[in-house]
Amino acid sequence: MNNFKKTDDQRRALAMLGGPARNVLLYGGSRSGKTFITVYALIYRALHAPASRHAILRFRGNSVRQSVLNDTFHKVVKVCFPKLKFKLNRTDMLVELPNRAEIWFGGLDTPERSEKILGREFATIYFNECSEISYDSVLLAQTRLAQRTALRNKSFFDCNPSGTGHWTYLLFVRKVDPASRRAVSAPDGYACMRMNPSGNSANLPKGYIEETLAGLSIRQRRRFLDGEFAAESEGALWTRNEIDLHRTDSVTEDLERVVIGVDPAVTAGSASDLTGIVAVGRGASGHYYVLADRSLSATPLQWAAAVSAACSEFFADCVVGECNQGGDLIEMALRGADAALPFKKVTATRGKFVRAEPVAALYERGIVHHVGNLIKLEEQMCSFVPGRFDGSPDRMDALVWAFTELLNSGGGNRWITA
Repeated sequence: MNNFKKTDDQRRALAMLGGPARNVLLYGGSRSGKTFITVYALIYRALHAPASRHAILRFRGNSVRQSVLNDTFHKVVKVCFPKLKFKLNRTDMLVELPNRAEIWFGGLDTPERSEKILGREFATIYFNECSEISYDSVLLAQTRLAQRTALRNKSFFDCNPSGTGHWTYLLFVRKVDPASRRAVSAPDGYACMRMNPSGNSANLPKGYIEETLAGLSIRQRRRFLDGEFAAESEGALWTRNEIDLHRTDSVTEDLERVVIGVDPAVTAGSASDLTGIVAVGRGASGHYYVLADRSLSATPLQWAAAVSAACSEFFADCVVGECNQGGDLIEMALRGADAALPFKKVTATRGKFVRAEPVAALYERGIVHHVGNLIKLEEQMCSFVPGRFDGSPDRMDALVWAFTELLNSGGGNRWITA
C-alpha cells in the first residue's frame, strides 16, 4: 500500500497499540513520532472496520484542528496511505473514509465541544497531548467507548511527560488509580512505552536534537529530550497531585475580582528572563481560579501589549507588577499600551519562598482551581526550591503577585491604581 519505512521505535509502538492492552500510552520527548504513529494506528483500525467511529481529542479544539487535523493527519495519509480517498468536513472536524468509517476531531475545553463529540459512541478514542487533559475528562470521554464493531475498543494516549504526580504516571507506570491511589484491578490493561527523538532521528531536521533540544535547560531536556517524568521536588510548596485534584475545565461561578500578575523582564535578549503574566480570579464563594498563563519572552512594548490584552479578555480589575527592576519604566511600558490600565506597583521585600507560602496554603485547603492545564506554570510551581531552581520562576512570581493582591483586598469589582 505504501513505502512507509518504520523506525524500530515505531514498530514496537505499533505492536503495543495493536496488542492486548485496552489502554496504551506513548510518552517521551519532543518530535519522537508519537502522534504520527498513533494516528497511523487509528487510521489502520478504521480501514479494517466498516462504519466504525473513532475520535482524536485534545484539551483545546483549536489545537486538535491545527496540530492534528490540518497537519499530522494529512502527513500520515500522504506517506502511509497515498491512495486513500477521504471526505473532510472542516466545520464538524470530521473525516469520512470510503468504508463509511468516521474519524472525529474535537476539544474538551468547553461543554459545547465536549457534547458535540461525546454524543456518539466510538471504537477508538485517542487522547493527544493527554498531559493537558484532566483525568475526570478522560473518564467522561471513555464512557463513549462503546461502539459495537469487529474491533476491540481501545483508548490511545500520548504526551510529553510532566511529573510523577500526574495521572498519566500513576495510571500507566505505577498502575494505580489516580483518584483512590489503589492498585488498578486489571494492570495488564494499561501499557506504556517511551519514545524519544533519538529513535526518530531519521525523520528530523539536521541539528534538531544536537542544537535545539540540547540547548534547553536541564529540567526541559529531561522532559523534551530524554522523555522522563520529573520527580516531585522535595521542599517545593506545591505538588502536581494537589493541583490536579482541584483542576476544572471552566469557571463555575461569577468572579467578583480578577487580577493580572506581572513579573516583568526589562530586556528581551536571548538570555533574558520571561515576563510572567498570569490571570487569577476570586469567586464569591471564596474559591480562586487561575485563568491563564500568558507569559512570554518579549520587549517591554510587546509584553505590555500582552498584559493589556489579558486585562481586556478577563475583565481584570487590576494589574499588579513588580518594580524592583526598571522602576517607573514598567509603568511607562504599560501606560504606553493602555493609558487607562488599572496598574498597581509592588516591591519585593521578602524572599520568593516566603511570599509564596500563603498562596500555597490556599492550594492545601482545596480552594484554588486551575482552569485547564497550565503546564509550564505548574512545572515552575512544583519544582521551585530556593537554591535549587534552574533559572527564574517568572511565571510563579506573577501568580504569587496576583494572589497576594487578591488576599490583601476586599470583595467587589473596583479599579485600583497606583
